[in-house]
Amino acid sequence: MSSDAGAAATEAPSTGGSALARFLSRPSPRDPSPVTDPAARRDLRWETVLVLGVSLGSSAVYAVLSIIEKLTRPVPLSQQTTAMNQSATPGRPWLDLAYQLAGIVLPLVAVALALYLLNHVRRPAVDVRAGHFVGLDRREPGRDLLRGLGLAAVIGIPGLGFYFLAKAIGINTQVSAANLEAVWWSAPVLVLAAVENALIEEVVMVGYLFTRWRQTGWSWPLIIGLSAVIRGSYHLYQGFGGFAGNIVMGLVLGLVFVRTRRVMPLVVCHAVLDTVAFVGYSVLQARGVSI
Repeated sequence: MSSDAGAAATEAPSTGGSALARFLSRPSPRDPSPVTDPAARRDLRWETVLVLGVSLGSSAVYAVLSIIEKLTRPVPLSQQTTAMNQSATPGRPWLDLAYQLAGIVLPLVAVALALYLLNHVRRPAVDVRAGHFVGLDRREPGRDLLRGLGLAAVIGIPGLGFYFLAKAIGINTQVSAANLEAVWWSAPVLVLAAVENALIEEVVMVGYLFTRWRQTGWSWPLIIGLSAVIRGSYHLYQGFGGFAGNIVMGLVLGLVFVRTRRVMPLVVCHAVLDTVAFVGYSVLQARGVSI
């Protein structure tokens, strides 16, 4: 979509259609100030490409390569296993812990970079810190928690059923969500990994990209749809079920962000979903239950 078309979609209120279409086309005082200079718009779009390139965009490239590799094996996709959260140095727990913590902390640099850029380059609002602008703060802790838990239930329960369906019809691998050794720090590390996933995906994929793309004049449907497809693409390593399921998740969370302009409920939702998946899988595995 051209920038002019995107600006038109941003500014023109809907005169008909569904309630969703009217909601997405309705201007809001919480929208970031649009950037009108064409050169500045191009700069912001290139900025988003670079941020994606050092974070989730590179994950998407590796995920595409991973699904190609899996599809070209002689074993059907449904009979393959995708292992997550693996021990880096089995038998050496303290070094393994150091590896796990490094793998959690270093990706969060992309979150800091995104917030830094929002705060120092073409600020979306005057005298408002980037974290506050995207709703990454503690101003509404109770509401954020309730929204996040509600979203986790709405997304997680159908999502689990869809995972089993996708595996049954042969379009997804079996996901082994936790493969750390049985050491005292395994559960806390899995929780930290869940929080790290939530922060990088929701702050970068939603808070940062939604703000930047809106500043360049793109419409909400385009922003929500493109973000959801990118979200699905970096989960392709799990199979096509993970791809489709995360697109749906991205659409839901994108709509919630546009409605609330708060990324914190999304972080809570994502952290809860991943914590249940990682720690729950580890507990079931320890008890000999296979899923």
